[in-house]
Amino acid sequence: MTVDQPAPSGRDLDALRSALAGARAEPPLGRAGLAAWEARHGIVLPEPYRTFVADIANGLTAGATEHAGADRPSTEYGLLPLGRLPDGWRTWNSVNWLCPVPFDGSAPRDPAAPFPLTEEWQWEYDYDPDEDLARMTVLHRHGSVVLGTESPGSFWVLVTAGPRRGTVWLLADGGAFPRPDPDEAPAGPPGFAGWLAGWSACRGRWEAR
Repeated sequence: MTVDQPAPSGRDLDALRSALAGARAEPPLGRAGLAAWEARHGIVLPEPYRTFVADIANGLTAGATEHAGADRPSTEYGLLPLGRLPDGWRTWNSVNWLCPVPFDGSAPRDPAAPFPLTEEWQWEYDYDPDEDLARMTVLHRHGSVVLGTESPGSFWVLVTAGPRRGTVWLLADGGAFPRPDPDEAPAGPPGFAGWLAGWSACRGRWEAR
């Protein structure tokens, strides 16, 4: 395992810490805990997520959101601790998913195996079970850590291996989409830092509505 990115600067770290305003932060994992997780999975996590979970917070719980109701914090829609999966990941819901065959949400995940996509894929409009089921299975198991839930059946992941390492994707009910959209001007820094800033700006939602 090699570290392919420099650690974030003090200014970058201050920007990450600013996203904690109004959120309940879980204690950081620490460098020893991070090293143990990376050794177990055979992967070095991309920066600045790597430093964030080790030194700042290993997960965030949003303030009140429309998902959770006005009087209690959201746990399902927060930033998950490293390696944890949301409850909805393991539950098949045919109302939300637009392919006829579910992926196995209980199967082991391999963050060191290459993430299979380099551009968006919309299976909502063109799904062939003979060709696409294996690709969907790999998409949900390989090359990423799950960051959180956007809505039932839609999940945010950070790519940890492959050509799109360090980017954030939305695995939605009808397709997989990089964020920000390559055809749109980014509103902030790329990757995890920009995604986290968007979470803060949207008051606990991962995308503005």
